[in-house]
Amino acid sequence: MNVAVEHIATDQPPDDAKVRDLDYGWQPGNRIELLENGEAYFPAVFEAMRQAQREILLETFILFEDKVGHELQGILIEAAQRGVKVIVSLDGFGCGELSPAFLGELAEAGVAVQMFDPAAKLVGIRTNWFRRLHRKIVVVDAAVAFIGGINFSADHLGDFGPEAKQDYAVQVSGPAVADLHHFALAQSGRQVRTRRGWRRRQQRPSLWPTHTDDGLVRLIYRDNLQHRDDIEEAYIHALSKAQKRVVIANAYFFPGYRLLREIRNAARRGVQVQLIMQGQPDVLLAKLAARMLYDYLLKDGVVIHEYCQRPLHGKVALVDDDWSTVGSSNLDPLSLSLNLEANVLIRDHAFNQQLYESLETLARNHCQTMPEKRKPRLWLWRLTVGFLVFHVMRHFPALTGWLPAHKPRLKPFESQAHDH
Repeated sequence: MNVAVEHIATDQPPDDAKVRDLDYGWQPGNRIELLENGEAYFPAVFEAMRQAQREILLETFILFEDKVGHELQGILIEAAQRGVKVIVSLDGFGCGELSPAFLGELAEAGVAVQMFDPAAKLVGIRTNWFRRLHRKIVVVDAAVAFIGGINFSADHLGDFGPEAKQDYAVQVSGPAVADLHHFALAQSGRQVRTRRGWRRRQQRPSLWPTHTDDGLVRLIYRDNLQHRDDIEEAYIHALSKAQKRVVIANAYFFPGYRLLREIRNAARRGVQVQLIMQGQPDVLLAKLAARMLYDYLLKDGVVIHEYCQRPLHGKVALVDDDWSTVGSSNLDPLSLSLNLEANVLIRDHAFNQQLYESLETLARNHCQTMPEKRKPRLWLWRLTVGFLVFHVMRHFPALTGWLPAHKPRLKPFESQAHDH
């Protein structure tokens, strides 16, 4: 049996400059629901897919052949068989272990399966480490959307054990879904109709809306073309506006100096700034890198917690009592300089309070708080090394751009065969 799996090896669809340059503005009148961990996320997403009538768009960094992956596969196959258009975009690194049989069953049912930057192993080692499709987006019938940091894998469920991840996503209903749908469809390489409201804007919409009605949502994303710094700039702008409180919970925390400076400056002017970092990381290097920055922040009053119950995988933040962000982007060189990422910015008092209460519970009950006064031993050396490492990584996209594997292009369909 021949199975067609489309392979994409590009940061954005190269044939549509209008789509590539789009900025998405603030959309009012949305309903936003916080989904914490797989226990809340998977039932909501799966139920929306089961109810789909026309279209399912899915992008994810990781999909495993475990109980979550198999349930997702069954739902997508059933949807495709009843006539729903299903497009699944997977990362070639994060989904590199998926079997041809698993992908083939999807394709045979009519699911359009796309793999971003696939690469064969070299001496048993995967080589496609950089510029990952790291987004996690689901849009169903252009009516409801999900975005956050949760992959389709069983390690986002509590019964996975001590290594189960702590993570967040949001479910969005309302006008902002049109932006998420348009974006996801464009990234899949499909033809997108341009209409008033989608046209390229000569100036980017404000990162901080002038009106403060609840239910405001704005999609922001990072690519390796015109939107390299959008997510980082959104954080910096929000931090510069902070007056009362800032809470950032981030799995991989190693930002650049500008963002670090805004965190420190907010604390210096009296804002209560809390960072929730990994205490039980799935990648030990992430913890070591973050700790290189602790002294720089602690001395100016930033409160740093390390979450110790299980690995922290969240990428969320809030400022004051109405600004929040949830998405796929960590605050490290990979997310801020290399990966394809997407977040939503949210201006909503009730959502902000819900997220704050969730993070406050983590900080109060499951975290170790770093002492305000730590031994200054080698702190300047650690900060200097951290600065140099980050800025080497910041220029890495320009270096990798010369590699043939990352020339923007769409690979043709490839046929594979397997026994059914």
